[in-house]
Amino acid sequence: MATYSIRELADRFGVQPSTLRYYEDQELLTDVDRDDAGRRIYSDHHVDRLKAISCFKHAGMSLDELKRFFAYESDERAHITQMVELLEHRRDAIVEQRATLEDAYMHVLRKLHLYRDIQSSIEHGTPYPDWADYADKDFRP
Repeated sequence: MATYSIRELADRFGVQPSTLRYYEDQELLTDVDRDDAGRRIYSDHHVDRLKAISCFKHAGMSLDELKRFFAYESDERAHITQMVELLEHRRDAIVEQRATLEDAYMHVLRKLHLYRDIQSSIEHGTPYPDWADYADKDFRP
């Protein structure tokens, strides 16, 4: 079984060692062994848990939601309904975020095309384009 130091795991996940200690304090990382010198020893189980934490954090899950999810996961049978509800709530929030991000992306693309065309107008001495020609256009590749 592979083992990892706190520095190895922190580097692997792009976090500070203090973050791993915090996760341990918050009981998101459990069963962390120690060597004879008292240094933490992490296993592949911790790697898997950190992958899940990282994924859920990127999905916008709060620390409280992470705690609840992992508490539910420890007794799936008794908490399956709560797990499904928590994940459905997160899914719905992601759908909303994606729509908002898509709107922002389209606005940036429209402005990018407009200002590139303005740049071209300046370089060639031609009339400036009109925003109305860009406002509703879809510039997705």
